[in-house]
Amino acid sequence: MTFNGTWKVDRSENYEKFMEQMGVNMVKRKLAAHDNLKITIEQTGEKFHVKESSNFRTIEIDFTLGVTFDYSLADGTELSGAWNMEGDTLKGVFTRKDNGKTLTTTRIIEGGELVQSYSYEGVDAKRIFKK
Repeated sequence: MTFNGTWKVDRSENYEKFMEQMGVNMVKRKLAAHDNLKITIEQTGEKFHVKESSNFRTIEIDFTLGVTFDYSLADGTELSGAWNMEGDTLKGVFTRKDNGKTLTTTRIIEGGELVQSYSYEGVDAKRIFKK
């Protein structure tokens, strides 16, 4: 499938401001800016297996499109939500368990790059990955 492969973060746009809006402290924001995140995606129909590896942690997530699951961000923020396909875009809508606010994340392939976009409380950011 389109998303299959191993993707390594190449650059970010407005990511530190986004993390600040999410409530991530300055030390963790500085570290996260240089986390060397690598995402491996394996899609089989509506099922996904995603492995996220960084300088700080490695986790593996299995999800099915449209099915709600729980997830923790690297800073410990706990979320609940689901991914869905909207055309060529993989869109995740997650609710924070601590404050009930919504985080929206999208993944799309543009020009051979995986563009992961985030939106939280009026702040948007992107992380761009290359194979």
